[in-house]
Amino acid sequence: MVSKRIQKALLGNSAIRAMFVEGKAMAEKYGAENVYDFSLGNPATPAPAALNDAIRALLDESDAIEGGSLELHGYMENAGYSEVRQEIAENLNKRFGTGFDAHNIIMTVGAAGGLNIIFKTILDPGDEVIVFAPFFGEYRQYAANFDAELVTVQPNEADFQPDLTDFEAKITSKTKALIVNTPNNPTGVIYKPETMKKIAEILERKQQEYGTDIYLISDEPYRELVYDGNLEDFLTKYYKNTLVGYSFSKSLSLPGERIGYVVVPNEASDAEDLIRGIEISNRTLGFVNAPSLIQKAVARCLDEKTDVAFYDENRVMLYEGLTKLGFTCIKPEGAFYLWVKSPVVNEEDFVNEGKKYNILMVKGSAFGCPGYVRLAYCVSHETVKKSLAAFAKLAETYR
Repeated sequence: MVSKRIQKALLGNSAIRAMFVEGKAMAEKYGAENVYDFSLGNPATPAPAALNDAIRALLDESDAIEGGSLELHGYMENAGYSEVRQEIAENLNKRFGTGFDAHNIIMTVGAAGGLNIIFKTILDPGDEVIVFAPFFGEYRQYAANFDAELVTVQPNEADFQPDLTDFEAKITSKTKALIVNTPNNPTGVIYKPETMKKIAEILERKQQEYGTDIYLISDEPYRELVYDGNLEDFLTKYYKNTLVGYSFSKSLSLPGERIGYVVVPNEASDAEDLIRGIEISNRTLGFVNAPSLIQKAVARCLDEKTDVAFYDENRVMLYEGLTKLGFTCIKPEGAFYLWVKSPVVNEEDFVNEGKKYNILMVKGSAFGCPGYVRLAYCVSHETVKKSLAAFAKLAETYR
């Protein structure tokens, strides 16, 4: 029999992944061109040509050197190749005015791996991790991995910016971390500098009140996906106890390669212990180190970016199309998700109704916020265009 922990995890299995499987089955039955699958944030844009060129060049260079493949495909420090980490540190310094070096960077198995090694390093059983609803549902499982409690701040449904009054009220002596995800999955909203400054002020005040360290964990897979003149931001400048988890999955369209990094600033409390603990957690959780070849490839492509204009076209087309049909939507400022209010109280009924027209949406309760659905518009332009006729039929159902 499986463990009680896994029995509980099975009950809360990812609704997004379940819909991904369902979408594959529907595509086989009706034809992929007739299914409008907005379930999974799987980038439709290809990886930059420079990334594929970098992989080829690395393999050629390795073949040309005796024993080169041992270096390219072998073990390295648990934190990753030092030269890769230094390249990333210098790139961040250039872009955001930070002062990092290789010592501050730990290469990870994607953002998910990064969050888990951070949690293993900082959390004790019974500790609390605060999240702003709606939030990426897997945070629940990541906290449960280490017997911590997830504490949810209720959403501000006017604009889905954080409710800072509720946030401050939810902080206790057990609070160990706050996760911030901006641009946000699933709403696409961006937390502006003035919001981050207020969050930092609250955290500083509560650290003083309880005599504890509270870490702000910035989950940043969508950092580069911003629209309408919004700027990429890096949150370490607002609060010294900020830890950053990053993934190249969206910025370089590499979700299957599982490559990212964690940043621990020197200013963070117990920074040296944090860095060593995260490195040890990388090993003891079984990652050992991030994949070797892709580490070196992304280090050569740090100034590359996915085609944000492609997503922007989908964003405008879908947002304007659905609002014209009478749906209430939050206009995304970043990422590639549209957050839509369900026309009925139980959004699962709305999701099921959409399936009759081959539309796949993810229920808001999967993100801790019932009454809404999420659409991932990282699909082809043609899928968005064709889906609007199906959404028109769906709208008629509720008119």
